[in-house]
Amino acid sequence: MKKEFDIVISGGGLSGTLMALSLSDSIKADGQHLTIAIVEANPILTDASLTFDDRVLALSHGTASYLESLGVWQSLKNVAEPIKNIHISDRGFYGKARLYAKHHQVNALGFVVEMSLLGQALLARLKEKNNKSANITWFAPDKISDITWQEKHVELTLDSSENLSAKLLLACDGAHSICRKLANITVQESDYNQSALIANVSTAINHNNLAFERFTETGPIAMLPLSAQTTIRNTSDTSNSNDSRCSLVWTLPPEQAQDMSELSESQFKTELERAFGSWLGAITHIGKRAIYPLKLLTANEQVFHRMALIGNASHTIHPIAGQGFNLGVRDVSQMAMLINAALKNDTDIGSFAALSEYAMQRKQDHQHVIGLTDSLVTLFSNQLPPLVAGRNIGLKVMNYFTPLKNAIVRKTMGY
Repeated sequence: MKKEFDIVISGGGLSGTLMALSLSDSIKADGQHLTIAIVEANPILTDASLTFDDRVLALSHGTASYLESLGVWQSLKNVAEPIKNIHISDRGFYGKARLYAKHHQVNALGFVVEMSLLGQALLARLKEKNNKSANITWFAPDKISDITWQEKHVELTLDSSENLSAKLLLACDGAHSICRKLANITVQESDYNQSALIANVSTAINHNNLAFERFTETGPIAMLPLSAQTTIRNTSDTSNSNDSRCSLVWTLPPEQAQDMSELSESQFKTELERAFGSWLGAITHIGKRAIYPLKLLTANEQVFHRMALIGNASHTIHPIAGQGFNLGVRDVSQMAMLINAALKNDTDIGSFAALSEYAMQRKQDHQHVIGLTDSLVTLFSNQLPPLVAGRNIGLKVMNYFTPLKNAIVRKTMGY
């Protein structure tokens, strides 16, 4: 039998869970809640670790505010570490810039939190909502195997042979989106020939809520402040309680990243201290190291008949400015706003007009953020003397020209 829903969300990761939560209180013209199905490949309700791993996310000020409006931030604020100041520098050159939260009348420019903790908070809040309204149905572990687009609905076949239909399909299923592929939406893909080496580390000097973006000849090193409650995993040493904890994102050529990941802990500490400098003193502990290849992926269309791409299904970007997840959160927020407007006006939530408006409203934000991150990668990964001189002058100008600095800070804060 076919199970009918108002909305099917493909993917129950961060974007999918956040999308469902954003719509959990939405009411139709007949006074009933929207009926929502979530299709997730992993057994998320029994083992969330397969969906939410131990990577660390930089949440913009705007993202934190949105999570607070959904009732999620209350359970995160004690483990999300504020970024109060940001230091940007080019190793071996004079260019530097400093960003301070107090100069922008906020307590923090952003926050740093583990994906697993954010995922657990979203799931807990969604469960709490669903216990009251019972309008959300999980199909997990399961996957969409086929989609048939009809005039007024979408029909879905799952691997389990379940058949679903919906007025609107929201693809929150990541960079390898099955929905995007089945709709034959093409993508533009650029391989940066870089990998991100990620680890949690401890340092001798306290981070004091300071985040670093340090550009080096091999790529940027980001050192983000972590909460004292965040654990260092898979290390043989017992961490000193006085040590400061940070999340390291070190961009390297793929071969070098692999070599670095295979070094002993003492060798890795030495290499990291050499590249990063003495800003936080000695590196005292290293957690588990993981490597992720870096690519820019953008879908050529954001919407299809009764379907929209959300988050990484639409755009996967370089982590250089920590904007990827935050860009996806604004996708979720905009889609929820348009769906609620359609419900209020008793119009079709999956209409071409509504989806076209979503694509139009998200286009400029996508272009600005993708253009910014892609330009930074190109500019700071090149050692040609004219580019080196130009970027260092640019950092100095940004540091002292207040209108430019304010514009950049507002964009990175998610506004």
